[in-house]
Amino acid sequence: MPNPARLAVSAALLAAALGASACTPTRTHQGYVVDKELVDAIQPGIDTRQSVLQTLGQPTLTSQFNKGEWYYVSRDSSNFGFQDPKARSQLTLRVRFDGAGNVLGVDRMDEKLIANVSPYGKTTPTLGRERGFFEDLFGNIGTVGAPGMGGAGGAGGGGQ
Repeated sequence: MPNPARLAVSAALLAAALGASACTPTRTHQGYVVDKELVDAIQPGIDTRQSVLQTLGQPTLTSQFNKGEWYYVSRDSSNFGFQDPKARSQLTLRVRFDGAGNVLGVDRMDEKLIANVSPYGKTTPTLGRERGFFEDLFGNIGTVGAPGMGGAGGAGGGGQ
């Protein structure tokens, strides 16, 4: 017959082991899986958009302001228990192209460029005047011109 004290100690140790294993950090990888040899194979002046696409694959994102830049983003993060994930490392590769589609350069950037945006409560603060409920509800009454009267450009519309 099993000893009740020994059984209780075993159950307590098992519960402690399960509890401790629940607190181990969870590590995740997001984004591009960087292969250093493939990245080093990209040579400015020799490679083109098509060769970069074949070597590295589709970029994570492209620049909205300069169409000649592709970005490959890789991020490792970990979280402990129910805490928010924290970035352990991040690598951003920027591949720059000229107008003809030839590679101008490959830049590596680290986690120093990570922006931490914290939401502010239930609403996002905005600059400018504060409007109340009724101002939002009835604010446009009288601001839209009557039909045939023209818009902001005066009579006839469009500044004619």
